[in-house]
Amino acid sequence: MKNILKKALLFCFLTFILFTEMKAQSTNPKPIRLAIAGVSHGHISFILERPDKGDFQLVGVYEPNTTMAFRYAQKYGFDSKLIYSDLEKMLDQVKPEAVVAFGSIYEHMAVVEACAPRGIDVMMEKPLAVNIDHAKRMEELAEKYHIHLLTDYETSRYPSTAKSFQLANDSSFIGNLTKVIMHDGHQGPKEIGVNKEFLEWLTDPVQNGGGALMDFGCYGANLMTYLMKGAEPISVTAIAMHYKPDIYPKVEDDATIIVTYPETECIIQASWNWPFNRKDMEIYGKSGYIKAINGNEIRIKKEGMNDEKVIHVSAKDIQVYEDPFSYFADVIRGKIQMPDYGLYSLKNNLTVVKILDAAKESVKTGKTIRFK
Repeated sequence: MKNILKKALLFCFLTFILFTEMKAQSTNPKPIRLAIAGVSHGHISFILERPDKGDFQLVGVYEPNTTMAFRYAQKYGFDSKLIYSDLEKMLDQVKPEAVVAFGSIYEHMAVVEACAPRGIDVMMEKPLAVNIDHAKRMEELAEKYHIHLLTDYETSRYPSTAKSFQLANDSSFIGNLTKVIMHDGHQGPKEIGVNKEFLEWLTDPVQNGGGALMDFGCYGANLMTYLMKGAEPISVTAIAMHYKPDIYPKVEDDATIIVTYPETECIIQASWNWPFNRKDMEIYGKSGYIKAINGNEIRIKKEGMNDEKVIHVSAKDIQVYEDPFSYFADVIRGKIQMPDYGLYSLKNNLTVVKILDAAKESVKTGKTIRFK
């Protein structure tokens, strides 16, 4: 009887240990094996300076400019043994589960072409692609090989963005949307001192797909596509200016894009000529407005209010991922599912590229480009 009791207690103890270990593994899963494709984008610091949260493990860094790669290894403190000058060789040797792309926009398609057949999820810095042909090729690969393909924008992680969308979707607050105005940009990439390698491709019409129109026009197109729940516009009309041809001889440094819908219009003002950095939007309805001034401040006014009200909002007030890589990790692990037209989603960002392509065609021809 004692032996039976001992065995029973031992079984219970081992079961408890196993359950505890399984629970620990479920709450603290293994870090996702992450590789970086390209380091020439100035926002590479977002991932290399990110505090270790235990969700990712850096296993490889691809960069054909090895001099730059080794300089970054020294600057950010990652092991230079992780550096590869051949993307496919890196993917086959280190076998990442996810890749973040920090090269030129033109290089995004090559990253997806290498990663998708290997079943590797990808997130890149905005915009998705330099043109719709690249974007459609990337969509085809993502769907064929069932990978997640995300595009990251700074404004996607603003608490003010999430709150503005919440208020705009409440028909009792400002009523039906009538007009949205987006302001995005800064003084210019050279003026704010971006690094040499970043400046080279950012001001190249092939590697970036354009200038300020691509660099900052994508923000407004992305946000508006979300506000319109994925609906494509009726037409796009755009103008582009060269206010600083001596600094940016190959690409426009200012663009205005008018995107029209059946009952709404969006005016996107993208520029490398603002007096300071800005990413703000104004959302107007039939009975009020919402102005997202920066990442945390909103100003509102609607019928019945005598004065404009200022709201300060943080991630404590509304659900938003302030870290895009945490969002990426949770998508990979299946903890969250992106809305079809969500800010990071492929569907949204295909529409963004269509809008940007139409804007470039409008600039070139001087005509309004109509969507079918």
